[in-house]
Amino acid sequence: MKKFPTQSAIAACALLISPAVLAGHADPAAPINILVGVGFVGLILVVAAGVYFARTRDPKAEPLATVLQEQHPDPHAVGPQTSVQDCVRKMNDEKSGAVIIIDGEKLVGIFSERDALSRVLAAGLDPATQVTEVMTKNPTVITPETKVEEAMQIVTEQHIRHLPIVQDGKVLGLVTSADLTHWVVKDEAKEIQHLVDIVEGA
Repeated sequence: MKKFPTQSAIAACALLISPAVLAGHADPAAPINILVGVGFVGLILVVAAGVYFARTRDPKAEPLATVLQEQHPDPHAVGPQTSVQDCVRKMNDEKSGAVIIIDGEKLVGIFSERDALSRVLAAGLDPATQVTEVMTKNPTVITPETKVEEAMQIVTEQHIRHLPIVQDGKVLGLVTSADLTHWVVKDEAKEIQHLVDIVEGA
């Protein structure tokens, strides 16, 4: 993707220079046309260079602290004695795929939609069952300094979708595989739209 802005600039140069050069054979105002064409080419090159160097900031290399600042993922938490029914209701209300289980200030587990299906519904357990009995205990956690790429590798290798972010024993947030994917692709989407705007403006 880093070559994309450069290639776009070259194509734009070709499109703009050609009419200007051809005009030199038939139009007495050729010098003016050429200057205008060169001016547009210069503008395109400057913008393309800006986009190119902006892309040198690899979103996968960003720490999760940056993701937290922008997305503010809220770690929806419940206590160990909370019933499965109340956990599911909270997930529905918060439109969240999981809740974290905190005993005092300590993270002791996580309860997700997958747990509700495989450990409660499939097992025929009573919805009043305490979540501590069916939660995923001692879940994998990451720190704010963990890079996005490292987090993506963890969710891929461990086949999990939710990663609590913990620092000094305190839960700061919860990121999902969808959050990580969105973080990576949003810059590419912005770049493509930027180039589209340039073309339309020209």
